[in-house]
Amino acid sequence: MDEFLDFLQWPAMAVSLYAAFMIGSKNAKKRIFGFWMFILSNLLWIVWGVHDEAWALISLQVALMAMNIRGIFKNESPG
Repeated sequence: MDEFLDFLQWPAMAVSLYAAFMIGSKNAKKRIFGFWMFILSNLLWIVWGVHDEAWALISLQVALMAMNIRGIFKNESPG
C-alpha cells in the first residue's frame, strides 16, 4: 500500500497539469471540466499528503479546492 501511495503523487501531478490546460480554454464547458479535474487532483494530493504527513500541502489543497468550487460556479451559464 505504501508503494501505491508513494506513486499517487505522479497521477496527481498529471491531473493537475491537465486541469490547468483545460481551464485555459475559451469554452465554458471545458473550463468547468478543468475545475472538476482540479478538484480530483486536490483529492489525490490530500490522500498523498496524509500518507506523507505533509500538513501544509493538505491545507493548500483544501484552500485550492474551495477556489475550484468557486470557479465552477463562476463559469456556469446563466439561466
